[in-house]
Amino acid sequence: MTFTVVIPALDEARGLPATIGSVWRAAAGRAVELLVVDGGSRDGTRRIAGALGASVCSATGGRGGQLAEGARRASGDTVLMLHADTWLPDDAFAAVERTLRDPEVVGGGFRKSFRDGPASVRRGSRWRSVMFFVLTGIVLGDQALFVRRAALERVGGVPVQPLLEDVELSRRLGTVGRLALADAEVSTSARRFARRGPLRTWLLMGGVLAGHWLGVPPRILDRWYRGAA
Repeated sequence: MTFTVVIPALDEARGLPATIGSVWRAAAGRAVELLVVDGGSRDGTRRIAGALGASVCSATGGRGGQLAEGARRASGDTVLMLHADTWLPDDAFAAVERTLRDPEVVGGGFRKSFRDGPASVRRGSRWRSVMFFVLTGIVLGDQALFVRRAALERVGGVPVQPLLEDVELSRRLGTVGRLALADAEVSTSARRFARRGPLRTWLLMGGVLAGHWLGVPPRILDRWYRGAA
């Protein structure tokens, strides 16, 4: 099995080395292609990514557009979409291989824990990520969503939309196969909670998800999400 890791990035020069380092440690001799898709950074993100062994390209359309472009360029059998502030565990690719041994599984993600932020965010984060998946069947972007490239092409690639591309992609993949959680855990940053606070952030995210399920267009949800900053 070969892999392509796609990292969408925008002004991520400070944190990108740790994320890329986690990819190469997990690779451990496997065939892993690393693509960093830049959304217009001004802080040296592209230079740093290239120096650390990634292929670098550009895309517009927000994170959905960046992931779509990276997936389009991918050569690996399996595409793993990794947020720039999420670190893979050392056994990440082995865990993906174990998960995809089941031919009915077309993709999935990892359990998730927050490595920083207030205790209210860190406490129980692993359990919450598992329960959210069990209840909804959705793999969120910061759970390092992975998918068989053939299945991704079958559903038309990553949705190019301003937010919730992970939710929509999970839904589409569920129409062609089954999603599963790998038996490993990624570590991600709680930085999104710093600006609004944990309670307000959770309520906002819940409202956006509810709006999506009720059929509110992504562009309107995006304006609402950004306007609540």
